Amino acid sequence: MKSPDTAAGSVGTTPERSAGPLQASSAPLGGSEPRAVGSVGVALERRAGPPQASSAPPGGSEPRAAGSVGVTFTWPVRVYWEDTDAGGIVFYANYLKFFERARTEWLRSLGIEQQRLRDDTGGMFVVTDTQLRYFRPARLDDLLLVTAQVREAGRASLTMVQRVLLKPEQAEGDSMVLCEGTIRIGWVDGAAMRPQRIPASVLRLIAPQTF
Repeated sequence: MKSPDTAAGSVGTTPERSAGPLQASSAPLGGSEPRAVGSVGVALERRAGPPQASSAPPGGSEPRAAGSVGVTFTWPVRVYWEDTDAGGIVFYANYLKFFERARTEWLRSLGIEQQRLRDDTGGMFVVTDTQLRYFRPARLDDLLLVTAQVREAGRASLTMVQRVLLKPEQAEGDSMVLCEGTIRIGWVDGAAMRPQRIPASVLRLIAPQTF
C-alpha cells in the first residue's frame, strides 16, 4: 500500500537534494574565492612574467610613487613577544630590523627583489652608517607604521630617512613618532665587497629624477 505524500519539512523526512558534486558557496562580500580560502593542498595561482610592482600593504604608500626622492613609503608591522625585552618594550636594536624590512618591502614595491638583483648584477646594497633617535617605546601588540624615504640619491649611495610610528587609532589622534633614523646605503660588488656605482637600471627606479 502506498503511503501518503509527506511535506518536506515533516519530522523524519529528508528533503530532496539535487544530484552532483558539492559546490563551493559564494564568497562573502570582500572575501576571496571559496576554492582558495584555507583549503589544504590548494595553491594560489601566480602569473608568469617579469616581477611587477606589488600593491602596498594596508596603510602603505602607492608603490609607483615610492621611488622618488622625498616621497614616503609606509609598511605596517605588529610588535610580537620576540621583539620585546625584559622591560616589556621593543628592544632598541630591533628598530634597525624594522627599518631593514621596510626598505626591503620598499624595493619590492618597485619590482626589485634583492636576491635576484644580486644574481643579475653581481652587486648589492649594504648599510654604511646609521644614526637613530628614540622618543617613546613601542610595546607588545602595538601596530606600527615603518616609513622609508630617500633624502639624497648619488651614483654610488643613498641616504634614507626612516621612522617608526604608532598607528593613529592607537595614538588617539595623529601618528606618534617612536623612533627616527638616518641610514646611509652604499652599493658594493657582492664578491669583493668594494664600492661601485649603482646600476643605472636600478637608480632609474629608485630615484628617476637623477637622470
